[in-house]
Amino acid sequence: MQGSMAAFPIWVLVLDYVLGVIMWTLIGRAAMGIFLPEDSSFFFMRFFVRVTDPILKLFRPITPGFLLEPLVPVYVAWFFFMIRFYLMPWLLGYSVMGMLSFPLESEIAGVIYQMFGGR
Repeated sequence: MQGSMAAFPIWVLVLDYVLGVIMWTLIGRAAMGIFLPEDSSFFFMRFFVRVTDPILKLFRPITPGFLLEPLVPVYVAWFFFMIRFYLMPWLLGYSVMGMLSFPLESEIAGVIYQMFGGR
């Protein structure tokens, strides 16, 4: 697993981790929004709203008005996915990578495999 991470410069890994955390936090906000209102006092929901509100405000000019409010975080997360899946490999000169080729998700998948499937 460490060998595959060595193929990337450290700044690529840091950038991918930051973009990945933002993407998954937006998805987490949308998922929690299914069960809780946005103004809930539950600390996880408050965290998700506080962390993602600036990002959603930044993307407000390109967010279609017809989207239902609970789907806006998923729409914005899609941009981060597209940047990670298409733009970063293209800028780095790589071919488009597969789903588990994202450094953040590859690292998580490797840890899960070691915990439950690896010997």
